[in-house]
Amino acid sequence: MQFIDLHTHSQASDGTDSPGQLVRNAQIQGLAAVAVTDHDTVSGLDEAEAAARDLGLEFVRGCELSTSTELGEMHMLGLWLPRDLAPLQDRLQYLRRKRSERNVRIVEKLQGLGVEIELDEVLHEARGESVGRPHIAAVLVRKGYVKDVSEAFKEYLGYYGRAYLPKEVLQPEEAVEVLSSLGATVCLAHPMLQKLPEGWLEAFIERLLPCGLTAIEAYHSEHSEAASRRCLELARHYGLGVSGGSDYHGTNKPRIRLGKGYGSLRVPYSVLEELREMRARRGLPC
Repeated sequence: MQFIDLHTHSQASDGTDSPGQLVRNAQIQGLAAVAVTDHDTVSGLDEAEAAARDLGLEFVRGCELSTSTELGEMHMLGLWLPRDLAPLQDRLQYLRRKRSERNVRIVEKLQGLGVEIELDEVLHEARGESVGRPHIAAVLVRKGYVKDVSEAFKEYLGYYGRAYLPKEVLQPEEAVEVLSSLGATVCLAHPMLQKLPEGWLEAFIERLLPCGLTAIEAYHSEHSEAASRRCLELARHYGLGVSGGSDYHGTNKPRIRLGKGYGSLRVPYSVLEELREMRARRGLPC
């Protein structure tokens, strides 16, 4: 049986593999297809697609958009993005500007806590890619303030960390609508990662269906078997497609392996085939 991974992150956002290396790693792992879905950026897609073409590996152009709800962030995957991304790029440029402002303020908070860190060190760590908290975490690790990225988030950068600052994100309807307007398959990512009040997820899906939500991520490294079954039930009930992926970030999340998650994740090729069939029925290219 062939397997795929439709949820991965490269150096273009908060992963550690270059887009091309991520695709090469997918081939090494024996995957039949891979999507690169970086957070709030599409800057790595051309490199990844070129590498996939050279290797003869099936490739899906994607991204992952963060959105704000009353219960925290929910993420939307856009799969099969076109090359003309002007409507999306406008929003991504705005988010990048806000993220840059946030990075400055986080560094200032860390300095106020007695951490010797400069923004230039963070920019150097990012190597010209989209700068975010993982790069700040890497500097903290390198300078010995924490032992690893996980501790950096726990102590400083995560929601309960001493230097945490919320980021500016899109509203769910806006994210779904812009991805849908581009002809993407819009997938609600890892919806079972947080404990939600009874009925909340159903109401959230119903709210987004008119905006263009078309799929749900049932298979994910952090989903239990029960969580995956629940997502499959929701997909059947609402007529949604089903997607799946590891949420691979390279060494920033070292326990999550490409295509395999924590070891037991396997997303069958049939998931990709069914998503393609759904797109074909709607007259959308693959």
